[in-house]
Amino acid sequence: MQDQKMADLPKDRVTPEPPFTTVGLDVFGPWTIVTRRTRGGCAENKRWAVLFTCMSTRAVHIELIESMSTDSFVNALRRFFSIRGPAKLLRSDRGTNFVGACKELGLDQENTAVGRYLEERGCIWTFNPPHASHMGGSWELLIGVARRILDAMLSRTEQMRLTHEVLSTFMAEVMAIMNARPLVPISTDPDSPTVLTPAMLLTQKVSAVSAPSGNFSSGQLFGKQWKHVQHLADTFWKRWKREYLCTLQGRAKWTATKPNVKEGDVVLLKDSRVSRNEWPLGLIIKTFPSSDKNVRKVEVRIIQDGTVKVFLRPVSEIIVLLSETE
Repeated sequence: MQDQKMADLPKDRVTPEPPFTTVGLDVFGPWTIVTRRTRGGCAENKRWAVLFTCMSTRAVHIELIESMSTDSFVNALRRFFSIRGPAKLLRSDRGTNFVGACKELGLDQENTAVGRYLEERGCIWTFNPPHASHMGGSWELLIGVARRILDAMLSRTEQMRLTHEVLSTFMAEVMAIMNARPLVPISTDPDSPTVLTPAMLLTQKVSAVSAPSGNFSSGQLFGKQWKHVQHLADTFWKRWKREYLCTLQGRAKWTATKPNVKEGDVVLLKDSRVSRNEWPLGLIIKTFPSSDKNVRKVEVRIIQDGTVKVFLRPVSEIIVLLSETE
């Protein structure tokens, strides 16, 4: 398995700009909700959530969607722009709904005419290479922690009987909790310590939204939807404290510069869908050096069933068998 020294932070992470000027986004879910109550039971439906992460302030914004379709995602994107303002740069993985939305909105970055159109309007949509979730670290960390907690909490939705209103309010509470996380200390006074949070950058207010007083145990939720929301929010907060704070530490891997892979290297292409002895053999035909001259993604050509195929992959998804210099 190949690896390379971790890249420096991209410019959009360190450039002073208004919140949500550069955005990373991902989708998680689904969860089952009650859409209509009938005499024979309840009609159910599914909901997903789109998490938008500001690359500079690290603030998050969550929008619910009704399906994993291009239309639902475009509507969520329009709602996000209406609330937070237009973005200059969008980063995402190569999910089917993201690619479809990009094409439907005319954001095909491979089309030079559309490229000029985007430049005129100051908007660019960038996709990470396939199988390279680690390249979206700034938002994949948040989505990973949030997804793990929410999936564990909402896995028994048939017993919770969530409605769209309850889930929507709960996501707003989750958004407030995530935006209240500490970024850096801004005061060294031990008697009055202060930390900078994404919420402070968004609202220009030092105080965060406080939780209502009262007991919101699961045995006292019947007939009170707002108490149900607060119980869910309290549960998320307890797990968020326990599972997120431990991630606030330095990078623990990819700290050393490694020799770059080169065009002409014979490699084994990792494929989780097949066993190791069936992984395809390929040849690197193109490398993509970053601004620091280190190669982190390549194009690999393989021959499969007599057909030539070319794949774009991160170096972590290939194993060099024979270097071009050998």
